[in-house]
Amino acid sequence: MIQNKSNRRSWLRAMLYGPAALVGLNAASSIAKGAPISPKDKIKVTKLETFVLKNSWVFVKISTDAGIVGWGEMLKDDAKACAAGALEVGDYLIGKDPRPVLHHWQAIHRGAFYRGGPIKSAISSGIDQALWDITGKCYDVPVYKLLGGPTRHSAFVYGVPDPVTGVRAMKVGPRAARQAFKYTEGKKFIDEVVERFAALRQKYGDGVDIGLDFHGAVQPTTASLLIKALEPYHPWFYEEVVQALNVDVMADLAKKTHIPLATGERIFLKWGFREILEKGAAMILQPDVNYAGGITELKVIAGMAEAYYAPLAPHNPNGPCSLAASLQIAACIPNFMVQERGDREYDLLAEPLPPVRDGYRPIPTGPGLGITIDENRIMDEVGEPREYKTQYDPDDGSVVDW
Repeated sequence: MIQNKSNRRSWLRAMLYGPAALVGLNAASSIAKGAPISPKDKIKVTKLETFVLKNSWVFVKISTDAGIVGWGEMLKDDAKACAAGALEVGDYLIGKDPRPVLHHWQAIHRGAFYRGGPIKSAISSGIDQALWDITGKCYDVPVYKLLGGPTRHSAFVYGVPDPVTGVRAMKVGPRAARQAFKYTEGKKFIDEVVERFAALRQKYGDGVDIGLDFHGAVQPTTASLLIKALEPYHPWFYEEVVQALNVDVMADLAKKTHIPLATGERIFLKWGFREILEKGAAMILQPDVNYAGGITELKVIAGMAEAYYAPLAPHNPNGPCSLAASLQIAACIPNFMVQERGDREYDLLAEPLPPVRDGYRPIPTGPGLGITIDENRIMDEVGEPREYKTQYDPDDGSVVDW
């Protein structure tokens, strides 16, 4: 029988992730920031822990012998696999100085025979965020100051239009009475999507930018019809018009419209984005700091994109580390465009983020990622992650994208 809340949490973590996840667990130390240290002082990693939440967010916490801890986030679709894989990296990382972040990124990536992919890249991403968080805290500076910033003091965000926050940009899907699950949708479906988008444009007027997210769930035959039919209503961009597995198809669709295409949330590492840029498949890149390679890799991807005059609009449907890490990137690259869900607030923080004003979120200036995770609140949400269920065509039972 579980005697108290702390024991219950430990038992739950053991059931979800096995005994390795319990090594050194100390929820009471969650908010301790540690003190800055001299560049000449020694510091080493002592512990790596993972936390899978019921909403499928995955966190990694790295502790050091200096009392400084770092936090990061990972892919949510394969939550438990990412959590377990990150614990294995502890065999490499524990005992090492956390501050040579790029060296560790290379070691984790190139030390594996099989490279890339969502899970392996997500593991690197979460650990990379946590190592940068530690490094910034060691020197009492935000991460962007270690990466050449600042290039700006605040980040334009999109989310929910609101006169209080000044948010004036949003994103929607191709709305109709049902999802676009047919290989080629007919005129009735196309007209309904256009009618609803036109009504949204009329409601918000020209003062609100409205992106359209196809989510890779619309087949190219239908996407080619929609991108032309929606042009008169001036979408801000078309996102993931098709799956990113065949870049040539996306590049072909890009040539058929003057509306910029955006993609990136299912693309990993610099090598995945290389083909997108070279083939002109998208003008706006949307890498996710939780599984495109972390802060280290997003900085590189931004540099590649700059050579093609392509801006970054980082993907972010995730938690506070994801947003904070994305904002650190926004603060140290020249070609930042907008932050997805940048207006979101989180109850997992000991202190709130700087509030959004006039549509912009101020870049956090605290050390590391600039946020303080409340581990007690994290532990309250630990549990079996939300399942992502397969979607089916209700007419014939075939599997469809979602």
